Amino acid sequence: MAPNRAWERSVTKTADESAPVAPRLSDRQRFAWLRLIRSENVGPASFRSLINRFGSAELALAALPEMAARGGAKKLPQVADESAIRREFEVAAKHGFRFVAIGEPDYPAILARSEMPPPILCMTGSSSAYSDRLVGIVGARNASITGIKMARKIAADLGEAGYGTVSGMARGIDAAAHQAALPYRTVAVLAGGLDQPYPPENIPLMDAIIAEQGAVISERPIGWRATARDFPRRNRIVAALGIGLVVIEAAKRSGSLISARLATELGRDVFAVPGSPLDPRSEGSNGLIRNGAILVTSADDIIEDLRPQEMKSEGEAAILAGEPEQPDYEPDENERDAIIGALDFSPVEIDELIRHTGLPASAVLVHLLELALAGRVERLPGNRVQRLPSE
Repeated sequence: MAPNRAWERSVTKTADESAPVAPRLSDRQRFAWLRLIRSENVGPASFRSLINRFGSAELALAALPEMAARGGAKKLPQVADESAIRREFEVAAKHGFRFVAIGEPDYPAILARSEMPPPILCMTGSSSAYSDRLVGIVGARNASITGIKMARKIAADLGEAGYGTVSGMARGIDAAAHQAALPYRTVAVLAGGLDQPYPPENIPLMDAIIAEQGAVISERPIGWRATARDFPRRNRIVAALGIGLVVIEAAKRSGSLISARLATELGRDVFAVPGSPLDPRSEGSNGLIRNGAILVTSADDIIEDLRPQEMKSEGEAAILAGEPEQPDYEPDENERDAIIGALDFSPVEIDELIRHTGLPASAVLVHLLELALAGRVERLPGNRVQRLPSE
């Protein structure tokens, strides 16, 4: 049976009076999507390129080995095992989790409009919590009493004004913000699988978020225990889901500063609560203010800045896939060598790479996809790419 690609070729529309509601994936398509994104070396950028190129996840999965081989893979990437994907669906059904793909009605619209959004999310709770009126609140895990009180007050006051809270359900500031926002609306983003919440002492908080019509989401597989590299990915989703990001107590080197940088890259306003210059927990947040973050002492400061932003059009949601894009040339090994030779281990813009090599943009993009699948380069936010050290 030929794969049903009707949805995968549809255009995602913003919600307005004339735009049709996007249909949902079939069970078969959802299975193939999850298998593709769970395959080795396939990230959000590669996933989108593969769907655009082949028109369906099933056809993309069949093409993975050949494309990785053309990219010069020393070892072919592992395609996600079908039995592992079945287990994910079984565990999800047992716990009441659901998988939602970009473009489907339950996928957060503001996240879909961001750069390199996760193609598929695992979610639990109320889909009504994923509105465009969320504000991110992040900060120190070892927060002070003053920091905890500030997080609670800002989250509650934002809730009274109609804004929900999104955070990472970590200890300290994150947990305090979620707790204060429970009567309003709060969304927690996990670094690991939904069945592996971290830290464990926040499991009752997760249950409370769901009970109060909030939501908990993750892009990581069910059963996945979070590692250090997963937290920046989690932080990017937190930053993307909010129309602004508030930092309360952040050390000089902290995940909260990563969140602030990611929010800035996404075009979000960054707010910071000033702290004592004698407290290392405020060194990073005070530094944000020195570097242009908006100083806030109450939720009113945030609301005053956000209201004009809400009047601006966000534009159309990301189009995941159209008709398959077939190249009008045969892949050339010399072209691929020229691309690898032009890259080093620092990120460069793809437009700059195209100018430097003098190759057609379509050729560069196809070669970068093959090289990414081979594990030789990595696509980064900001339309950038870098060579990987293992190459």
